[in-house]
Amino acid sequence: MILRKWLRVLLFLAIGLTLVGLGMIGGIFLTQARETQLPQLTTSANFQLIDEAWQTIRANYVDRTAVTDQTFTYGAISGMVDALGDTGHSRFLSPQMVQAQHDYTAGEFEGIGAYVEYRDGATVIVAPFDNSPAQEAGLQPGDVIVAVNGQDVTGMTLSEVVGLIMGPAGSPVSLSVFTPDTGITRDVTLTRAKIELQNVTWAQLPGTTAAHVRIAGFSEGVSQDLGQALRDIQAAGLTGVVLDLRNNPGGLLKEAIGVASQFLPEGTPVLERQDAQGNVKVETAVSGGAGLDIPLVVLINQGSASASEIVAGALQDNKRAQLVGETTFGTGTVLNEFDLSDGSALLLATEQWLTPSGRVIWHAGIKPDTAVALAPNATLLHPEAERQLSPAGLQASDDAQLLRALQLLP
Repeated sequence: MILRKWLRVLLFLAIGLTLVGLGMIGGIFLTQARETQLPQLTTSANFQLIDEAWQTIRANYVDRTAVTDQTFTYGAISGMVDALGDTGHSRFLSPQMVQAQHDYTAGEFEGIGAYVEYRDGATVIVAPFDNSPAQEAGLQPGDVIVAVNGQDVTGMTLSEVVGLIMGPAGSPVSLSVFTPDTGITRDVTLTRAKIELQNVTWAQLPGTTAAHVRIAGFSEGVSQDLGQALRDIQAAGLTGVVLDLRNNPGGLLKEAIGVASQFLPEGTPVLERQDAQGNVKVETAVSGGAGLDIPLVVLINQGSASASEIVAGALQDNKRAQLVGETTFGTGTVLNEFDLSDGSALLLATEQWLTPSGRVIWHAGIKPDTAVALAPNATLLHPEAERQLSPAGLQASDDAQLLRALQLLP
């Protein structure tokens, strides 16, 4: 079966991925895809040219360890996809990368726990996952991976870099990481781990009647978990919600719609999907929202991608919530995943998604209503830590985005 997927770029490392739909958005969009019958390539001269290059390399290249059939085959497929010019979106996935994305939708995987994208010829970290080795090592959105285990990865494809970083839980991997904001390159060693995603956490903000609700990812069941959290928040007598989508790389499209539906009435537009012919399909909110009337402010940053951008854009366009923080990452193409015979896959862009008002997100991102930048070494507050904070401790925090969101709650 060919699965339809919305993908952005994943470095599950396990990394981590972003899904949307039956599938993923900004990560992998699992909805049914049509099998399309296309004319077969019959020009023997084209195959002859490929074979000539193959045999020439095999006979003459000095590094014999690099001359393998799989290296040639995967390199040729990657080259065909790269020739489309859809850098960082349409791509080839090895069987290992395909398995990693499927593990993410189930809510657990092994690796360093970071989501990456290929941009401007470099592998860039979009977001580390909560409670992951990547987060513990201080990896930040925008960091560029320049070497893995001492090997320069400049010019490598995303799949090649991913292959170097992925590995079993308990094994170490060393990364050289460049931070554009500071101009500093640093080396970090991480121990890969088995990571279980706790997608929804919340806590009452000390000294207030507001709840801080964090969504770390959009894997299976997150909208249901959010609904229960919202019911518990209101049962506790709390009167407002700060919804935190920072460093959330996305996930399943159906979960993005489900999360937006917790705050929007049934039938409210959530996003538009537009194909190459200009045809538009509108996805709308479903019934049963648990937070339709509760005051709401949403936190976003450059690590908010894919499904996070769908939710943020829907709430902003429908004037349901103010957005606070920084412009999001800018994921915007819908990809189909076409499975190949050895377990690898092609991800090819067939649609782009837009906000309900028709705003393009791809490469542009979602802009906040209130822009708030954080100091370079600021620490994002999480619900787990807030349970131990006093009201004075909260106000002394350097999480200026959260504090501003709290001020904006009605």
